[in-house]
Amino acid sequence: MIGSTMNPRQFLDRVSEELGKIDPAQIQNLADLIHERYAAGRFVFIIGNGGSGSNASHLCEDLGKGSLHRKYFDDDSKKRLKVLSLTDNSPYILAWGNDEGFDRVFLEQLKNLASPGDLLIAISGSGNSPNILRAVEWANAHQVTTFGCTGFGGGKLKTLAKHNLHVPLDDMGIVESIHLTAFHWVVDDMYRRVSLS
Repeated sequence: MIGSTMNPRQFLDRVSEELGKIDPAQIQNLADLIHERYAAGRFVFIIGNGGSGSNASHLCEDLGKGSLHRKYFDDDSKKRLKVLSLTDNSPYILAWGNDEGFDRVFLEQLKNLASPGDLLIAISGSGNSPNILRAVEWANAHQVTTFGCTGFGGGKLKTLAKHNLHVPLDDMGIVESIHLTAFHWVVDDMYRRVSLS
């Protein structure tokens, strides 16, 4: 934990330095892939564990609501983004985790819900979470586009996912914070494309 050796100013400076290392083309690619699903009426699924699971829920909420201007809230003719965080169905997750193993909790939901042409955003700081990897493997085999969000060395997810946003830093908290910062721009970009165009 890098921040344990720093004061607040040093920590913020370090986060700023790490943000500067991110490839903006990766963030743009994520926004483009999401917008393509919006245009085609396809689903975007998001998965993650722990803090990355919170980021999955946060991104889902922001994309679903934050991409719309208020003037469209009551406009049933306005197309909306189909987005779902698979981290948020606790009973389903607990049933699969308890009965068959935690490595199946996202995979089995995808089997019920996903179709070719959908997008799976898989968030894993380590890039090695078994339940994330199993879901991405299944998605790749079933024509669901995969986008991995990783940190550290990227783990297996960095090579398994077809597209990536990689934060090359060995600090989970900062990795998760940078992912979320990138996600907020993606939401703003979707707002521009959906509500301002």
